[in-house]
Amino acid sequence: MFAHTNPDPLRLDGLELVRWAAVGPVPVHPVLSQTTRLGLEDLPLKGMPPWLGVDRALAAWAATTRAVPLPTQGGLLVADAGTVLSLTRVTSEGEFAGGQLAAGFGLQLRAMAAGTRDLPAPGALHQLPSELFPHATLAAMQQGAIQSLLGLLLEAQRSCSWPLWICGGDAPLLIDSLRQQGAEVIHAPDLVMEGMVTLVS
Repeated sequence: MFAHTNPDPLRLDGLELVRWAAVGPVPVHPVLSQTTRLGLEDLPLKGMPPWLGVDRALAAWAATTRAVPLPTQGGLLVADAGTVLSLTRVTSEGEFAGGQLAAGFGLQLRAMAAGTRDLPAPGALHQLPSELFPHATLAAMQQGAIQSLLGLLLEAQRSCSWPLWICGGDAPLLIDSLRQQGAEVIHAPDLVMEGMVTLVS
């Protein structure tokens, strides 16, 4: 069982971490020792470039361990729909085969608001707009951001016809629309954490 929460270094007090991983800035805390930090060198995913994010690598590796047997032709697409939507291809031999990166849903909205004079800052999203072409500005921003992510994922799957595994906070905003448009989608919300558990158990 996994819990998805906002980062809070105070939650680390009193813990003994066997292994941990992070991308981006890491707070200074005695529990977060570099000797127990997972890196790319700890993952058995083949052909990883040294710049690959460890979260992306963990998700890709976890999908290959769960998709047993791996498709004999092609491989898997693994999408982590978070702050940045990362799309990673993994071959049937368990090898990194490139991918794509795009601004995630919230990042797109914040960029539009910050980069223009008259577009509103996004608030909390409770549900997606029901109209494909909304009249209200914020709803139009939200629908445009979602459509850009859907388009990226649908075109990627159309191009290589591989099953799409998806995790990340924005995944629930995308899954129904992807399936309605015929995409083969497996929602695995804890994929990154499952990859870490698989490696350390």
